[in-house]
Amino acid sequence: MRLSSLLIPILTFAVAGGVSLIAASFAVSAVERNSETALRRALDEGNMGWAEVTADGLRVLLQGTAPDEASRFSVISLAGTIVDATRVIDDMSVTPSKGIAPPRFSAEILRNHSGISIIGLIPAASSRADLLRQLTGLGASGQVADLLETAAYPAPKGWDAALRYATSALELLPRAKISVDAETIKITTMAVSAAEKELLQERLTRMAPPELHLVLDITAARPVITPFTLRFLIDAEGPRFDACSAESPESRDAILSAARAAGLQGRADCIIGMGVPSPKWARASGLSIASLAALGQGTVTIANADITLVAAEGSDPALFDKVVGELENALPEVFALHAVLPSPASEEAGGTPLFTATLSPEGQVQLRGRIDSDISRDISSSYAKARFGSDQVHTATRVVGDLPADWPVRVLAGLEALSHLERGALAVTPDNLQLRGMSHREDTLAEVSGFLSAKLGEAESYELAITYEKPPEPKDQPLTAELCATQLSAVQRDSGKISFEPGSATVAAGSSIVLDQIAGILERCGPVRLEIQGHTDSQGREGMNQTLSQSRAQSILNELRARRIRTAAFIATGYGESAPIASNDSEAGREANRRIEFRLILPETSVEGETTLDAAAAPASGVTDDASSTTEQETSGQ
Repeated sequence: MRLSSLLIPILTFAVAGGVSLIAASFAVSAVERNSETALRRALDEGNMGWAEVTADGLRVLLQGTAPDEASRFSVISLAGTIVDATRVIDDMSVTPSKGIAPPRFSAEILRNHSGISIIGLIPAASSRADLLRQLTGLGASGQVADLLETAAYPAPKGWDAALRYATSALELLPRAKISVDAETIKITTMAVSAAEKELLQERLTRMAPPELHLVLDITAARPVITPFTLRFLIDAEGPRFDACSAESPESRDAILSAARAAGLQGRADCIIGMGVPSPKWARASGLSIASLAALGQGTVTIANADITLVAAEGSDPALFDKVVGELENALPEVFALHAVLPSPASEEAGGTPLFTATLSPEGQVQLRGRIDSDISRDISSSYAKARFGSDQVHTATRVVGDLPADWPVRVLAGLEALSHLERGALAVTPDNLQLRGMSHREDTLAEVSGFLSAKLGEAESYELAITYEKPPEPKDQPLTAELCATQLSAVQRDSGKISFEPGSATVAAGSSIVLDQIAGILERCGPVRLEIQGHTDSQGREGMNQTLSQSRAQSILNELRARRIRTAAFIATGYGESAPIASNDSEAGREANRRIEFRLILPETSVEGETTLDAAAAPASGVTDDASSTTEQETSGQ
C-alpha cells in the first residue's frame, strides 16, 4: 500500500525535530559544564572558595556564606566577567556583623594645690553628679575641673568599686594622680618622709578591694640639709666618710668615685637632699678629697661653701703648701678654703683639761671633768637635764680656771651631739672633741657631723665614731605577708585538711581545729588582702562544680568572720574544675583537686626613683600581675 504523500513530510519534520532536541540538550549540558568549570576555577584563583557554583541550564546559581558584604560583591562581579551577568543568580548570605565592642572606661583624677580635675570616659549609668559632689567636698577651693565624657554602655564588673576606692584614697592624698579602670588602680603621689610613705602604703593597701589590681608609686620628698655638709678623713684606719651630702644621684656618684680614688673601701653612700650651695658641689668635693689624699692623712670638712682642710700633725710643710695652693686655684669661685697645718704638741705638766659625759643604754648620763665657771656648770647641767631628763643626769664636774674661751660652747655642742645617740661617750679637750657611740638612725653620723661643723666653726677638730644598729623589733609586731603565708602553709601541712559534707558547702565538724589555727594566724598578720579560692575535681557537670566551689569558698569566709577575723579585704572566689593540680583519672588525684587555697595579694610598687606628678601624667599601660603568695588547704567531700 502506498504511503500518503502527506505522511512523508510529517515524518521528515518529526525526525528533524527529534534530532534538534537531542542536539540542544547536548549543547545546554556543554554550556552548563563550561560555565560552572570556568567560574569555579576563577573563584579558586581569587581565594573565594567559600562560594558554591551550580549551573542550571543557562542560569548560574551562586551560594555560600560571605565573610562580609564586600566579598559577596566581589564574587558577583567576578561571575559577571565569566558568564553573562543576566544569567547569574545571587543566593549567597553574609555573616552577620558583630556588635560594636564597648569602649574601655577609665578616669584620671589629679589633685594638687590648685584643686581637683578629672578626665576620662565613664558609663552613662554612673552617677556623675554624685562623683563630682564627692570630689568638690575634697577640694579646698570647692571647684572641680570636669572633663568627663559618658557612653551608653553597661558598666564593666568592678567599675563602681574601683571608683569608690579612688575617691576614698584621694581623701588621704593632698597631691596625687589616680588612674582608674575596672580592674586596675594606679596611685602616684609623694610623701614628706620615708615613714609617711610606709604609712600611706599600709593604709592604701588595707582600703583596697581584694579584686582590684593595685599599683602604688609613692616617693618620699628629698630632705632639706642644713648645713650642706661633707666630712672625709684619712687616719690610721684608712679613708672614710663621717658625712656626705649630695644634691642628685649624679653628684653622689662623682663624690663616691673621688673617695674610692682616694682609697675608700667598702660600702659608702651620700644623703641626697636639697640646700646645695652651688651646682659645682660635686666638683669642689672631689677636688678637696683628692687634695687630702695627696697629703696622706687629715680631715676635710665642707659646710655649705666653707672648706676646712686639716692636715695630720707632722705633715711635710712643703707638700702642704703645694697641695693647698693647687686646691685654692682649682676650686669654684663660691667656695672658700681654710687650711690648717697643726703645730707639734708640747707636753703640759698639769695634764690636758678634760670634760666627759657618758650615756648608758638605760638613758642615764654622767657629767665629769672640768668646767670654767659655776654659771657654765649650771648651764651644762640644766641643758643635759632638758635633753635627757632631770632624773637621769648626775653632775660631778669641777670648776677650774685657765680654760679656753670657747670651752662652754664646745661642752654644750658635745652634749647636744650626744643626745642623738642611744648610748655613747663624749670627751672634750682644748684641741679636740671626741664622740663615740651607737644610734638607731642611719643618718646620725652625717647629722652630727654637720651640726658640729656649724657650731664649732672652721679649723676646729673633732672625731666621730658612731655606729648604726637596727632598732629592736617592737613587741606584738604584726606578721609580714611573707611570714603569714609561711605559717598558713605550715598549719595546713601539720594539722590536716578542711573537709566538707559530701556534695555540699557545709564545713565538716572535724575541720574546726584547722580553721581555728588559720584564724589565729590571720589575727597576728598585718594588713593583708586575701583571696579564698575554692576548687573541685571534674566529676559532675561543670556548672555545678563552679557553683559548689564558690559556695565552699564563701563558707570558709563566713567561718573566719564567725571567729571575729576582719575580712573586709578578703574575697571568696570559686574556680570549679578549671585549675586542677593532679590528674582526675584517679581517686587520689580527684581528692587533691578538691581543695581550698589562700592567696595573699600584694600591691605592686614602682621602682625607686625620682617621680613627680607631672612625670606620671600618662595613664598606666601594660601593668603586670599582682605579686602574690599562695598557700593550699586540701578539702574533701565534693
